[in-house]
Amino acid sequence: MAITQLTYPHQEPELTGEDIRLRNWARNSRLGLPGSVVAPATEAELCDFLSTSDGRVRMIGSRMSPGRMIEVADGAGTLLDLSRLSGLISSTEDTATFAGSTSLAEVYAFLTARGQMLDASPGVIAEQTLAGALSTGTHGQGLQQSSIAGAALAIRMVLADGTVAEFDHDHPDFPAVQLGLGSLGVITAVTLRARESMIYTCVKKAVDAGTLETDLETWNRENILVKAWWFPQENQVQVWTANEASDDEVSRYRAGGSQLVEYATTDTSMNSTIEATLQHLRDDSKGVADNGKSLRTVSRFRDFTDVTGDIYQVFCKGIATPQINVEIGIPLARAGAVIRTIKDWHAETRPRMHYPVILRCTGASEGWLSPSNGQDTCYFGFVVYYAADGSLSEEGSSFLRAVERALAEEGGRPHWGKYFDESLYDWPALYPQWEAFRRVRETLDPEHRFANAFTDALLD
Repeated sequence: MAITQLTYPHQEPELTGEDIRLRNWARNSRLGLPGSVVAPATEAELCDFLSTSDGRVRMIGSRMSPGRMIEVADGAGTLLDLSRLSGLISSTEDTATFAGSTSLAEVYAFLTARGQMLDASPGVIAEQTLAGALSTGTHGQGLQQSSIAGAALAIRMVLADGTVAEFDHDHPDFPAVQLGLGSLGVITAVTLRARESMIYTCVKKAVDAGTLETDLETWNRENILVKAWWFPQENQVQVWTANEASDDEVSRYRAGGSQLVEYATTDTSMNSTIEATLQHLRDDSKGVADNGKSLRTVSRFRDFTDVTGDIYQVFCKGIATPQINVEIGIPLARAGAVIRTIKDWHAETRPRMHYPVILRCTGASEGWLSPSNGQDTCYFGFVVYYAADGSLSEEGSSFLRAVERALAEEGGRPHWGKYFDESLYDWPALYPQWEAFRRVRETLDPEHRFANAFTDALLD
């Protein structure tokens, strides 16, 4: 398959009024034309709109995906703003049903107040909508769970003709609906499995990356939740391993009002590494963007300490700032070989990196289009930040293109909600149920009303 020279979009740094609403979160893509946004207040209004109108439709959610995922075809069509269809719908002792546009932060807050958590660890950014997180495969870390969609017991959708369809876990099409790329229908309700909240103690260490090839799987097999950040230029890794807190640690946590406990002893061993990465970012940024948030995402690795808290307090700590983020899932069994490849490539090219390589592993997913479908998976994440003028450094862009090619050659599956070069992938070969998904799409949306140029090329 031919490899194209992927060009990452530059950002429009200053936008006002409706133009902000018509751009994605990173402000690097226009989603539709002025006047194209429709915002139904109820599911009934949504049904009425779809049944009495025609033309292409896309859902904008929190707009955190690349623009090509959200934008309507050729700028024409309707953008559905479903922000008024949010909040808790109902709950039982061990389930909670939320409207699709409910933010993950609201989901987590409701469960935390009940002393519960999802049966899936969170991604770092809680501003995402629940429907968007399912539709793109948002995931956390830990081999005992997979993507957030794995916690879904039932999903309700409004179809292209305005009818309502419900899919429970036993429905034959459920694995397609779990991760549908916004191409099957409008998710209006999701029933999630909840369980008693566990309090974790997260131990943070700085380790040498010399044996990372074998250490990564060992860490993940021996601990409940693991997240690692690899700084290749300094041959260091900051690794977080989280396990159930001891009785004494839980007592201290409760005595403090169930607020995150940060222990007094801090580790400064990575501070020089962090400063070197920050210097690369400052040099390439030509003036930092977004009020310096990019610098804060890196500086948080300084002076780290162990903590005790619930899963959201420990892991849901992301700082949302526009960036180009490439994330590729690799079968865990091949992760060591990929790490060796990156080490060799890095030693030869010495690229300037704005952020460490993010390493998160999950268990297998049932979702047909999940990058972790059918296999334990290690996700390799790479980030390049925008400069204040909306540009990207050429070295950073070249780094992302090169590393994606290397991972694609290893059978990698890209995260749908991030940036990737689709020309690198043979989708039917990567996803055993690719044709089954396409058949479900033809049944639920035979006229491809929820398609745009990107999904048309992907699925047709």
